[in-house]
Amino acid sequence: MTSRTTAAALPRPAERLAIVSFVLVFLCGLVLGVVIMSFSNVRLHGAAPAADGMSMSVPEWKERLDLTDQQTEQLKSILDDFAHYYDNVLADGNSRIMQILNDDQRQKFQRMLQEHKKQ
Repeated sequence: MTSRTTAAALPRPAERLAIVSFVLVFLCGLVLGVVIMSFSNVRLHGAAPAADGMSMSVPEWKERLDLTDQQTEQLKSILDDFAHYYDNVLADGNSRIMQILNDDQRQKFQRMLQEHKKQ
């Protein structure tokens, strides 16, 4: 008696090449899509939502939360501190990015930042 076991058929080299090519094309398309989306202002679902609570002005906060004058001044101080912190983090990030770029890339990066500020 001979036992016959059938092994799973492995794809031929041409089929393997086709599968690998398909996967590579898919991954390249995915990466390209991410890059294009990150450098454009296109959003999949419209405009990006404002951060919770951050779109209100201080007078709106004062009215809606019934803040005292002292609390309002403290709120202004906190928001100013946050703005300075954010500006410092942004400047540090831009500085670090500039360090890794060549001269041509630095000029392009500067233009990108200026275009972003206009929006």
